[in-house]
Amino acid sequence: MRTCLSLALIFIACISRAEVCVEDDKQRQLCLAQPAQRIIALSPGATELLYSAGAGDQLIAAVSFSDYPEAAKTLPRVGSYDRFDLEAILAMQPDLLIGWVSGNPSEQLAQLEKLGIPIYYSELRHFDDVSSTIRRLGKLAGTDQQSEQAATDFSDGIAKLRQRYRNADKVRVFQQIWVNPLMTVNNQHMISEATRLCGGDNIFGELSGLTTRIDQEAVLARNPEAIVAGGMGEENPGWLDDWRRFDGLTAVRRNNLFFVPPSTLQRPTPRLLDGAKLLCQHLETARERR
Repeated sequence: MRTCLSLALIFIACISRAEVCVEDDKQRQLCLAQPAQRIIALSPGATELLYSAGAGDQLIAAVSFSDYPEAAKTLPRVGSYDRFDLEAILAMQPDLLIGWVSGNPSEQLAQLEKLGIPIYYSELRHFDDVSSTIRRLGKLAGTDQQSEQAATDFSDGIAKLRQRYRNADKVRVFQQIWVNPLMTVNNQHMISEATRLCGGDNIFGELSGLTTRIDQEAVLARNPEAIVAGGMGEENPGWLDDWRRFDGLTAVRRNNLFFVPPSTLQRPTPRLLDGAKLLCQHLETARERR
């Protein structure tokens, strides 16, 4: 009898140790009976974060445009971030989905949740969110050691940049995230956090929308010292060419038209550190051209 009781206690203890719980970005407690083994990422950013957390081997599918790291390109697709293939997701029998609060269709997420599939809801807005998300995903996947290292490397890199540029002279920056329609970001966006980190000042930071349509006249009126743009691809700075005809702009006159690969600033992943480093170099160049 005593032996049976001891075995029962050991069994209960093992179950307790196997269960993993985290709080997601909707402030909901998500608990899994054991670390996830079949994960589907419902945004390109989530795909990168899972690989960073050491959970690439547990990732069984992703959505379109999940192109980093190289291994992500071979994952089966289950639609796009804004419209899933529900049948494909269900057929793969995932034990965890990584959702995107502001990007995924809420009605489809609700359907999947009703079917009993655990969903971790992500919504990264600040640099600190990158590190904390990597740690939480690592916990859910049982890859705590790898995720802790990746999270620490990212936060340490950001801290070094903050220290290096904390007293840098301000550079007035226009951040262009799309061309037609012309779009920018406000001060609440992570791109603006990177701009401030480098000693930049977003000329449209006060706008109410996280991302906002504007017109060329508004940019001309504010006369930025530097224009930083992404593009249609990782090596396509063509959007900047449109500005060269406005030779009255300070940014054009001083040739402060800078390209940053969009996936390094527009995805909330550890590659934000790469984008921030390049952005800081560009703004330092703008200071040197005064």
